[in-house]
Amino acid sequence: MSFLSSLFGSKISTTDTIVILNKQEYAEAIASKKVQLVDVRTPSEYNSGHIKKAINIDFFNASNFQISFEKLDKSQPIYLYCRSGARSQKAARKLAGMGFSEIYDLQGGYVSWN
Repeated sequence: MSFLSSLFGSKISTTDTIVILNKQEYAEAIASKKVQLVDVRTPSEYNSGHIKKAINIDFFNASNFQISFEKLDKSQPIYLYCRSGARSQKAARKLAGMGFSEIYDLQGGYVSWN
């Protein structure tokens, strides 16, 4: 059991690697420290509003997606979100396949954030 799941308790888990957090859990997790926070929406979606400190890596740009995530630290937790949660789930599965071991996804995506 990870630290966050023991801390929050109410996680919805898809796998041991990928954990879906509700808005409050996600906000607390990303506020507490310097985190790898990634918006996987398109640049135009990102530019129309995003979570503070998030970097943009477009899920639909496959070659850039791979290159950009390879530069991040696979041993550190990564926090993902998209518009509604579907793209970030696909991205999370890709990242698990790339060797990321602790992946958190925002339930409901950016729509639920606002």
